[in-house]
Amino acid sequence: MHFAISSTWGPTDPTRAMLPFIFAASALQSGDRVTLMLFHDAVLLGVEGMGAKLVPVGPPNRYEEVAGHGGVKLWACKPCVDARGIVASSLDKRTSFMPPARRPTRAW
Repeated sequence: MHFAISSTWGPTDPTRAMLPFIFAASALQSGDRVTLMLFHDAVLLGVEGMGAKLVPVGPPNRYEEVAGHGGVKLWACKPCVDARGIVASSLDKRTSFMPPARRPTRAW
């Protein structure tokens, strides 16, 4: 199975920010593939070293386990990155920008 997970929480709420990574880690342990999409403040987790530094209250930090797994695509929203003044070269090498949306074409 392939899961697509979106996240909007960043370092200001590390517990909420880590929940998508915990879900992704569970899916990966079951042999599934995951695409994790970072939006809004969650793009801050894509900055080199930032995700690994989070200290969630209660659950463990699963950032490295997920980001380093071969069955994961870690995508960051480019407009969200640009709006926060993040330089693309500061992103974790395992993070890439989301592919542009394709307009559906219909033959009416």
